[in-house]
Amino acid sequence: MKTHIIEELGQGSILLPALVAEGLAANDRIKVRMSALQAAAQHAQEPDRPANDLAVESQTAGIAPAAIAALIGGARLIGQGRLAAADLPELMREIADDAATMIRAVRAGAVSDGERAQARLEAIRTAGLLDATGEIEMSRISRLTGVADAGSDSLHRLVMDLHKQLIRLATSCSEEALDGAHVFGLHSEDRPAVAAFMKGLNATRGLKFNHPGLDTMATRAGGRLLIQNDIGTTDAHVVVIAVKKNAVTVTYTDVHLARAKFFISLFDAFEVTWSGLDRHSAAGLGEDNSFYLVTGQYQAGHGADRNEFLAALGAALVFLIDWNKARKLLRTWVAKDDAARILEWAARQRIGHRGFLELGGNDLLGSAVRNVAPTRIGFGERLDQALGRNAAIDFLKTSLRASTEALLAGRSVRTVRDQIEADLMRHLDRVDGTLLAAVLRQIGLAHDLVAAISRHIAALRANQPVDGKLLTQHCGAIEQKADRIAIESRNEVDRLNARPLIGQLIDRAEEAVDELEQAAFIASLMPERTDPSLLASLAELCTVAETATEVAASGVGAAIDVPEGRRADSEDALSAVTRLIDAEHAADSRERAITALVFRGGFDVATSLSVIELARAVERATDRFAAFGHLLRRHIMIDLAA
Repeated sequence: MKTHIIEELGQGSILLPALVAEGLAANDRIKVRMSALQAAAQHAQEPDRPANDLAVESQTAGIAPAAIAALIGGARLIGQGRLAAADLPELMREIADDAATMIRAVRAGAVSDGERAQARLEAIRTAGLLDATGEIEMSRISRLTGVADAGSDSLHRLVMDLHKQLIRLATSCSEEALDGAHVFGLHSEDRPAVAAFMKGLNATRGLKFNHPGLDTMATRAGGRLLIQNDIGTTDAHVVVIAVKKNAVTVTYTDVHLARAKFFISLFDAFEVTWSGLDRHSAAGLGEDNSFYLVTGQYQAGHGADRNEFLAALGAALVFLIDWNKARKLLRTWVAKDDAARILEWAARQRIGHRGFLELGGNDLLGSAVRNVAPTRIGFGERLDQALGRNAAIDFLKTSLRASTEALLAGRSVRTVRDQIEADLMRHLDRVDGTLLAAVLRQIGLAHDLVAAISRHIAALRANQPVDGKLLTQHCGAIEQKADRIAIESRNEVDRLNARPLIGQLIDRAEEAVDELEQAAFIASLMPERTDPSLLASLAELCTVAETATEVAASGVGAAIDVPEGRRADSEDALSAVTRLIDAEHAADSRERAITALVFRGGFDVATSLSVIELARAVERATDRFAAFGHLLRRHIMIDLAA
């Protein structure tokens, strides 16, 4: 276009879209050139470390990579705190020209803003910061590339402010809105790419809810399509996408390294070559005055693949908004790495975390803990310590999903709170179920003890050789294993602050095991020629005890499933309680019958004592199981009430 004559005719506004495009291109160039200054300073200070030549960044911005690489690679320190490099004067002039190009574009759309920016640039020139010589002070590099504190200025701050003004101008002077993107100067072949990006963006845009951001501008500059999105509100958090035919270059900056890595991870389904994650210093940006820049290159085989990648880029951006805030919140409940994994899961499931934050986030979780488990999860205690790692992760995923779905459906916060509390209760019940599973193992060992005693008595009845010492050793090993389970389970009950009833069930099961181990010891001392009538009665008593262990096991198994709301399980569990009491009565009758046989039979002392003590020990074990049944009934009734 004939720029000069049009300006002379007072119609410069018609040039605004082209000038804005030039200004945005200049913004890309000046950022690379300031990064080159930083890289040169770093290489001069640490010449033995490999230098970042910014080749990809230079090429993306339309700068000759060789010149930038030569400047960085040839940088050296001279004197105290000074740097010399080839083509340094040219670089400084180009930086000044880029800034002037951006100001020219801003002035075309907002005269007063442009004039203020020009005054700031002149002040920077006057201070000598842009002097074009072959040497430069290291302190001047810091002042140029840093973001000044409030009350002072720097070139970097000026560039950031100009960039924001250019984005606003690009929006106001766009030729049209294409699926929500403000576009101007597009060629016909650009439109499908922009539409693909916006398709992905619009598919997830609603997940930001009331948070600002995700405004998109697209234009053609330097022979390529440029798509830019502001993501959120952080100054150094932007993404610029350059499209040239089927080649896509993504330039992404972020003050949080972890979020930059998260962003990269979302595109593992595409063969993207990522370079960078380089750290750039800039006072006033991020927690440690730095930001990170990464560049990704994707070469598609055809337009459909390119558009699929662009759609994935657009869809991912909403999950970057407030990402670090969500990560910090989740880190108070689970480990740091697990917090990041939960957020990645939420992004891949198109759930996100903004809904969770919108509804209170930490307050939602804290309220659930206070209402559901005030005595089981202490203040400041992490969920993975209270529920276990997998259960805690699953609970937090459910909380994120419930929050998002409720906001999208217009449901109340109260509904979400109820849902989260119910899910926490479910996970706590599962913790109880895990502890009950340990009780089940105890009962299984009790069954093994009864079975060993029964086999010993059966061998005596059949006049087969028996090894009392081996029986004692075998049953002693079983009892030691049961003790270890009991100790570990009690520790878990204390650590998880689980129901006291579960601790009592562990105690009763342990007592039954102890009685049966004592019964096995007595059985090992029985004379081999014990009267058959006594052995038959003892066998019947052992059958009752064995039935009691089986009934107790079935009752615990059913009790584990009661919180899931299955009526049949509650009925089975309560039926087991009744059968345990019946077994205790039957064992008591058989123990008395054995005692009567001994007193009436006139047997020797060894036989009489061993048979009576064996019967009493087995009967006491069934007493423990009857007490176990009463506790189990109370546990089940609590679950049914809940």
